[in-house]
Amino acid sequence: MTARRVVEVDTGGGWTPVCAYDDLIPGRGVAALVGGHQVAVFRDRAGRLYAVGNRDPFSGAYVVSRGLLGSRDGVPVVVEPMYHRAFDLRSGACADEPETPGGGPATLPVWPVRLACAAGPSGDRPAGATAAPSADRPSAPPREHP
Repeated sequence: MTARRVVEVDTGGGWTPVCAYDDLIPGRGVAALVGGHQVAVFRDRAGRLYAVGNRDPFSGAYVVSRGLLGSRDGVPVVVEPMYHRAFDLRSGACADEPETPGGGPATLPVWPVRLACAAGPSGDRPAGATAAPSADRPSAPPREHP
């Protein structure tokens, strides 16, 4: 048995393993269903982790995990692939506009994410998380954003 690094997300019901840290490609995201929420998990090139909602508030599509990471004025952002809006990975706020054309908030929910060590063979996939089906609709964000 060897210890391995596992990415975990807390959507309010405790920490859930999502994937092995080494399986996250820097600059790219993965989608996971955690606690009934579609979560987009990212690892930046410096190794920092972020977890935001996977649903793009502008298109309604569950595609944020397919966005590209970058920064804007030193703020880490993900640029969603539909309308190319940038979202702050720390707060979930849209860097381009404060609300959607329909008048809704242009924010993504943000969840705590951490790196944990798990005992087990290095090839095992962590239990507790599944791939997020596109038809799933997450409930309200877990917390308010500034």
